[in-house]
Amino acid sequence: MNYRQDSLLKAIVDEYIKTATPVGSTLIAEKYFPELSTATIRNEMAELEADGFITQPHVSAGRIPTFEGFRHYIEGLKADRDLPAKDESKLDRLPLTGDREDIKALAKKLSELSNDAVVVGFSPFDIYFTGLSRLFSQPEFIDNDLVHSVSLAFDDLDRVMEQVFARAGEDCEIALGEDNPFGDSCSAVFSKINTEEGEMVIAILGPTRMDYSRNLSLFDYLQKRLNSKNI
Repeated sequence: MNYRQDSLLKAIVDEYIKTATPVGSTLIAEKYFPELSTATIRNEMAELEADGFITQPHVSAGRIPTFEGFRHYIEGLKADRDLPAKDESKLDRLPLTGDREDIKALAKKLSELSNDAVVVGFSPFDIYFTGLSRLFSQPEFIDNDLVHSVSLAFDDLDRVMEQVFARAGEDCEIALGEDNPFGDSCSAVFSKINTEEGEMVIAILGPTRMDYSRNLSLFDYLQKRLNSKNI
């Protein structure tokens, strides 16, 4: 993939994350690459499609990222992710001691800030979750099959969290597609957190087009606030 195609893919993913609708060459040309013609953009999009990074869901529709497209996009996210000051302020108001009720309040705030669902594993068989209504209000979940698929993961959450605990580390992990223990109908960002009360796992679940950069920023901030050596 050349530099132009990399920039084009990033623009397509960014736009799809914002709108949840297929992205057309005219919009991309006008908004992101005014120096390029729509014909050039279409040619580059055709290359990206041939390489499996984007796909056309319907005839005459724009393109959407594939799992491979999202993975390439995620690999390019910057390591120095700063959370907006207003969001830091909201998290700073929480009395985060590692106490169970504090962590539940944190999960609710994370769901609010991410607009996704949040799962907390105090242990593989001691689980709290919140924000399912936010997750299912996303445009993708007008499809009942997607709702059913994600619901199955929550029906079997003990087994799912066993897998997550086994693979989670202190570094944030992103899972999507077949690699996602919560199912391929959503994406997950999760990390192991060490607190005074012990080790736990926190996961944010969203649609495949979740705002990965924002959710990673939330986890970066959590690590600073919740890691036992910083409490």
